Amino acid sequence: MKLSDFDYQLPKELIAQHPMEQRDHSRLLAVTKDLVRDEHFYDLTHHLSRGDLLVINDTKVFPARLLGQRQITGGQIEIFLLQDKGNGLWECLVGHSRIKAGLVVEFEYKLQAVLQEQVDQTWLVQFNKRGEELRHLINLLGQTPLPPYIKAVDSQKIKEQYQTIYADHSGSVAAPTAGLHFTKELLDTLAQQGVEIVHVTLHVGLGTFAPVKVENIEQHQMHSEYYQVTNEAWNKIQQARNEGHRIIAVGTTAVRVMETVAKNQQLSGWTNIFIYPGYHFLLVNGLITNFHLPKSTLLMLVAAFGQDKYDVNGVEWLRNTYQQAIALNYRFYSFGDAMLIS
Repeated sequence: MKLSDFDYQLPKELIAQHPMEQRDHSRLLAVTKDLVRDEHFYDLTHHLSRGDLLVINDTKVFPARLLGQRQITGGQIEIFLLQDKGNGLWECLVGHSRIKAGLVVEFEYKLQAVLQEQVDQTWLVQFNKRGEELRHLINLLGQTPLPPYIKAVDSQKIKEQYQTIYADHSGSVAAPTAGLHFTKELLDTLAQQGVEIVHVTLHVGLGTFAPVKVENIEQHQMHSEYYQVTNEAWNKIQQARNEGHRIIAVGTTAVRVMETVAKNQQLSGWTNIFIYPGYHFLLVNGLITNFHLPKSTLLMLVAAFGQDKYDVNGVEWLRNTYQQAIALNYRFYSFGDAMLIS
């Protein structure tokens, strides 16, 4: 399967630069096998009913962008934190091409980082602080890790907007964006309707947003991301499956958690599961998701879901669905509108 199969043209004006002021007033493209309806996200109450299980990812975004200066020349360098390796060592993206091992980057409050070793496109970076002191400084100095296509200036408002209302466990460098549309009132209404709501955790990292660089997508290697599911949550998911209830994932990360655990029966660990057309889903039979970047692994997962659910050509189905969203002037990407596939 070719990477070019997952390309499409999007007018720049449809790239959302900010979310809706009222989260659940974003638009919702409600998709079934034979029908596509233009609605609002709060209309989700008409699509979910008693017995349905809604699975949400409760990871929390931390301020992963650190802006520092070279120790000698003072030139600005961005350190984008990805994964805590312990004892002050982090796997990072470094936003500069002319760098080498041994480079010292300085920040405020006497924080320093030394580039240790390059591994593929990431660097191992050693900080001079550790533990809670380092975490405190990251929270103090770090900026919201907004995607590069969002041009908003970092602010407290953006920090809050780029976080789900149920975010709980810190560790993500990107928001699970399908969850950004929910309000407390909407979740309460769904619960009152008898919809079961279950939390899982996947810390979004390079595995989710790294670009695919090979034309044969089957050769793409996903980076691992940490996930965790409680015994209680997993028991509810299994019970819903055994009783024939619908399991609706909020976002591709929730899908990857459930499909990982269904395969390996491990409730916590690291997953590099890569889902693309041809995959047979073991648990998930409904999906709420945003509109994703061309050629992304997220787009491939959505195509796989449409193919498996509707027994269609996943690539053609996805292309047709996205063209309808573009024709309707839906807003795309992280702060954009949503789609329900049921």
